[in-house]
Amino acid sequence: MKKRKGFYTIGMVARMYNIHPQTLRLYEREGLLKPQRTAGNNRLYTDEDLERLEFILTLTRELGVNLAGVEIILRMKEQMEEMQKQIEQLLEFIEKQLQNLPQEERSLVKVPRTFSVIKITEIIKGEDKEEKNP
Repeated sequence: MKKRKGFYTIGMVARMYNIHPQTLRLYEREGLLKPQRTAGNNRLYTDEDLERLEFILTLTRELGVNLAGVEIILRMKEQMEEMQKQIEQLLEFIEKQLQNLPQEERSLVKVPRTFSVIKITEIIKGEDKEEKNP
């Protein structure tokens, strides 16, 4: 995703991604996007909204996923990200608890320094590379 800053109107987003504004409204009705609203009730899309839109468009355009599938994938992606945070918190807790043990006992336990759940976006990008370079 390109680095951007600020807020974008529905017309700006539609032009940026070559989609009809009604498509963006549909994504909002389906709960896939949740743009902020101005006092005049105009939609304002954030950088995070655009990142999510890019993911949705990859799923629908490049992978042929329907909107029901997109909803499931987005929910699973959010759950995986939450699990990643919980795992990181657990590892921090274990590290702190290990500090209370004597050195000889602490050396018996190996705790991974990093842990990463593979991201759905990485899987999709990996598949794209394989498809382009058979």
